[in-house]
Amino acid sequence: MKEQFIRISRFIGEENVELLSGKSIAVAGVGAVGGYAIEMLVRCGIGNIAILDFDTVSESNINRQIIALHSTVGRLKTDVMKERIIDINPECSVTAIPEMLDDNNMQTLLSADIVLDCIDSVKAKIDLLEKAYRKGVPIISSMGAALRKDTSLIRTGDIMDTFGCPLAKQVRSQLRKRGVGRGIECVFSPENVDFRYIQPSEDPEAEDGENGRKRIVLGSLSYVTAIFGEKMAELALRKLLPESVLTASSAGK
Repeated sequence: MKEQFIRISRFIGEENVELLSGKSIAVAGVGAVGGYAIEMLVRCGIGNIAILDFDTVSESNINRQIIALHSTVGRLKTDVMKERIIDINPECSVTAIPEMLDDNNMQTLLSADIVLDCIDSVKAKIDLLEKAYRKGVPIISSMGAALRKDTSLIRTGDIMDTFGCPLAKQVRSQLRKRGVGRGIECVFSPENVDFRYIQPSEDPEAEDGENGRKRIVLGSLSYVTAIFGEKMAELALRKLLPESVLTASSAGK
């Protein structure tokens, strides 16, 4: 057992650390949520990971994205994240896909043991969720983390049981229209969104790569998006490990 995984192996057992080293994860979206999800999974010993994101690091990412530093501005997010993964665990196999989601690279993502959807684009998100559902590939989706302040309200559950999240409502509706039912886990927050903070932006991130039009950029807090990503990592590990491994003990009296 490598020394870097000693603390994990003493907690969940060497056999489960070994199990994780043979598992594969695919993450669509290496941003504020996806970056933290990747970070946590790699530090837990995931041995194979595919990461997809067409974007480059911008200065406005620095407030919340784990790969965003002044030294990484302008670089492809997948390149920066791959370097970070290898620096954490040189034995981790990384497939970096610096592209927008399409039918071809979607097949690569869906060949993993589990997929994490951290995509901003609603259409791409729904396409990926539907395809994973049809193929029976476990997928975990991030709903809206922007414009939230209270981490105690962050929840997990089936996407069909979500409430209070405008993005989740839109995604649920579109998935139902496509005949998609229960079985997709997600991280969401029902915290009330203050629409005063939803305004057109001149932010350099505001260019929508899908259609060339300006899109609205929402404010985000680093600690909220980080916890969304960390909860996604937790849900992924719960799916990959035996059920009893991450079951919490009853609180002491």
